[in-house]
Amino acid sequence: MSMTSSDAAQRRRQRWLSVLSKAPADRVEALWQKLGPTPTYSVLRRPEIGLVMLQGRISGSGAPFAAGEMTVTRAAVRLGSGALGIGYVGGRKPRQAELVAALDAMGQTAEWQQKIEDMVIAPLTEEAEARRRLRAAKAAATKVDFFTVAREAGT
Repeated sequence: MSMTSSDAAQRRRQRWLSVLSKAPADRVEALWQKLGPTPTYSVLRRPEIGLVMLQGRISGSGAPFAAGEMTVTRAAVRLGSGALGIGYVGGRKPRQAELVAALDAMGQTAEWQQKIEDMVIAPLTEEAEARRRLRAAKAAATKVDFFTVAREAGT
């Protein structure tokens, strides 16, 4: 089954929204400023702060359970061209939610796609991967090899 251009656009949009929603708010703001003149937009849904229920899964059976609540901020904007954008971010970050929505709307226009990919998404993706590698290295430093420990205890 081949992927249509619509499927590819949807996957790109999902990836972008994921990267933008997880990025530090100050980095999104800084990269937004580096874009230069951006299209004007109207706010359809001003940033709102609310709660979402987080769901976990029990290991073994995989049965779902309510893990707790998380604060989120959401916003929606419309460009002058008519493109709609949404932004959901964790925490109380109204400016970031609005910027994510604006970038989402701009990313749906051909003229902005490559610029946003190169100047915003790529740097944020690299930074997220660097943070992941650092966490993995810190975790690996605390790894205990129980087979070796058991063998040394027996000598």
